[in-house]
Amino acid sequence: MSDATQLSTSRTVPTESEPAPTCPAAPIAPGRKALTRSRRTRRTTVLVTLALAAVTLVMLSPMLWTLLTATKPLDQAFTNPTRLGYSPSLEAFTSLWQGTEFYRFVVNSVVIGLMSVAFTLLLSAPAAYALSRYGGRISAVILAAAMLFRAVPGFAIMLPFYQMMTELGLYDSKLGLTLAFVAIDQPFSIWLLRNFFAAIPQELDEAAMIDGCSRWGAFRRIILPVMGPGLVTASLLTFLLAFQSYLLPVVLTNVDSVTVPVFLSAQVGQSLPQLHQASAGVVLLALPIFALALIAQRYLVAGLTNGAVKN
Repeated sequence: MSDATQLSTSRTVPTESEPAPTCPAAPIAPGRKALTRSRRTRRTTVLVTLALAAVTLVMLSPMLWTLLTATKPLDQAFTNPTRLGYSPSLEAFTSLWQGTEFYRFVVNSVVIGLMSVAFTLLLSAPAAYALSRYGGRISAVILAAAMLFRAVPGFAIMLPFYQMMTELGLYDSKLGLTLAFVAIDQPFSIWLLRNFFAAIPQELDEAAMIDGCSRWGAFRRIILPVMGPGLVTASLLTFLLAFQSYLLPVVLTNVDSVTVPVFLSAQVGQSLPQLHQASAGVVLLALPIFALALIAQRYLVAGLTNGAVKN
């Protein structure tokens, strides 16, 4: 056998110790990879959306059930099993407004909420501004103490509040209930506004004082206008706390300053007409809370993303 034949044989016939050559796999096209990744992302998005929708439906089911009860006629509102097909009726809302003093309790809640907002901002805005501009160990201690007080359970301070308001002659008064709400909400409002003030550059204060403003003048004329989103957010959260609170009003009120949550709790466990009215009252109480919560979320995001100055 010639040398050429031997060379050809050695190149084409693999030995036992040397594996036979294999053809490389065809590479996946970049477009195919992108399509596969897009399908996986779309599938994940659909699953997450369905899961969130299910959780939201479970969380809203009590409110939806109350809405159904409030919009049914009285003879169909509490049937067992419940009827989903019915003719909507405003009987519960009409009975609530005409047969009770619900409007008076709404006025009490709104007035107390607005007074709480005014007193809270009047006290917490200067305090938060001072803590944001004069940092250090003392500022950290004050903030920690404030949040520690805010973490105290509400029932632990109800008796001291009751005794103080009774001694001061403020029991069952709008002012007494407002002062209690302000005392409870101050730590959170100071903490929230302090973060907003800290995001505003101190160069604004310094520039205003160079132009002749005092520290108070710089705070009032320059810083507060920039703090619009923060002040609105603190106001809305404070109002919601006072408007929907139950524990404090039920302890500190009796007749004249009763709020909507206290009135609605008194309706539960009574006769079916009163329970029907309570379902309508819950709907009327929840609608402004939902609206204000959406507004608060909008302003909170705006306050965290918008800067005091633009480069």
